[in-house]
This record gives sequence, C-alpha cells and structure tokens, in this order.
Amino acid sequence: MNLKTLTIISCIAFAAMACNSNHDQHAQAGNVADSTRIISLNGAVSEVLVAIGLEKNIAGTDITSNYPESLKSKPKLGHNKNINAEGVMALQPDLIIGLKKEITPALAAQFKAAGIRLLLVDQEYTAEGTKQLIHTLADSLHYAAKGDSVVKVLEGDLSKLKVADGTAKKPKVLFIYARGTGTMMVGGTGTQVDKAIALAGGVNAVTAFADYKPLTAEALVQANPDVILLFDSGLESLGGAAGLAKVQGIAETNAGKNKKIISMDGELLSSFGPRLGIAIQELAAKIK
Repeated sequence: MNLKTLTIISCIAFAAMACNSNHDQHAQAGNVADSTRIISLNGAVSEVLVAIGLEKNIAGTDITSNYPESLKSKPKLGHNKNINAEGVMALQPDLIIGLKKEITPALAAQFKAAGIRLLLVDQEYTAEGTKQLIHTLADSLHYAAKGDSVVKVLEGDLSKLKVADGTAKKPKVLFIYARGTGTMMVGGTGTQVDKAIALAGGVNAVTAFADYKPLTAEALVQANPDVILLFDSGLESLGGAAGLAKVQGIAETNAGKNKKIISMDGELLSSFGPRLGIAIQELAAKIK
C-alpha cells in the first residue's frame, strides 16, 4: 500500500469520525426539537428552561413564571397549585414540566392519559437544592452542558456573599405575606422565605410554628423583629411603609421603632431558581 493510498484512507476515516461526532452532538440536543411545545408549571422551572436556551419552546406557563420579562407574554394557565388540565391540553403541548409537590396525582394521570410527556422534579429550598434542580432539568432534556454553565454562574453569585463573624448578632427578620390589610399572614419555619433569611445571615423571628398563620398584634409584639420583610406587591397593597406602620402592633416592635421595613420582588426572593445568589445578596444587604 503506497503513501497516497494511506493518505486517502486516513482522510476518509477522519471525516467519518467528524460526522459521528456531529451526529452525537445533534442527538444530545435533539431530545427537544425546535417544534417541541413545552408547558412549564413553575416559575423556577421556567427560569431554568430559559437559561438553558429553551424559551422558544415554551408554549405556556403558570402565573408565577414572569422572569425574564418576555415570559409575561406567554399564555398563562393559573397558579401552579390549581391547574386546569383542559386549559393546558388546549395549548397542544408535547411536554409538561413541573414540581412533584405541586402537581396532584389526578392531574398527572390526566396528562398521561392524553399521551403527553410529563417531567416532574423535586425542589429543595437550599443552594444545593437549586443546583440540583438545574442539573436535573438540563440533564433530563439533554442540555447538560448548558446546565453546567448556569450552575457555574449561580455559584459565582453565591460566592460573593460575605459570611458574617460567628459571634455577630443575627438580625431577627419577620416575613409578612400581605394582600391588603384583610389578608396578612406571618411566615413561620420551613417556607422559602424562611430558608432565604437564613442564607442571608438572618434568623426568622417566628419559630413556634411552620408555614403561615394569620398576623396578630400579640404575635408581632412577642416576635419583636429587628426587620420586617414583605414582597414588593404586599407592601404596596398596604399603602407602603406608612400604611404598614398603622397596623396594630407594628409600632411596638424594634423594626417599627427603627423604621426597618424592607421589601423585595416576590418571585426573586422565593423561587430558588437560577437567580438565587442575586436574591440572597440583595436580602443580606437589606437586613443589615
């Protein structure tokens, strides 16, 4: 076999290897075709999908999916804990993605009976839980490399958090969920905001119960928070800080006396999605 023949064979082999490599890359990304219609039923899930490059495939979302701004134009299907199957299926999705804890078995069964692919994932309200959520979604959709990149950005944001001296006193933060003075709830342990407060270097002023309970003047005075935290929309519904100050019991707390009333975007603070590091940085700065 002469040198010319060997050269030709080598070129053919190299071309075949390159072709196979391109085929493998296409197959990796091909799990979600350009025509695949995705319904996302959770705000954090929607943020991940956009971050890994699948915004064009999102055909509809729940009402908590409003970031980035462009998602607000997508058809909305109600709150993720109260989804109507017919409304979802009217959008003719190929794939529905949500959280296991938010999609009831009955609703999941309806989707499966209609022949629609369903991807349900877990979410833990921790930094590691957020990374796992991103990896799980990206890996399941064959966008692992994109998922790795999103996690790296998240880790960079989290690394900017300044850890306070262990001997420093942590501010007591009380979270109030409000929709006007007629609906005011206090956030106890185990909630997303409770976990965010801890990550930001504070402590929840309420530890006697989990989840949410109606706000009372007695509970306010007993908790005596250094800081009172609300969602932006909640504080606005009360007429701002001046309106909150009129609520019975607020003025008797350290937060009320020192006018330490803060608010944040609700989805940013509580979603535990790709922007978690940004959210915790903002909260940490505000509760100081």
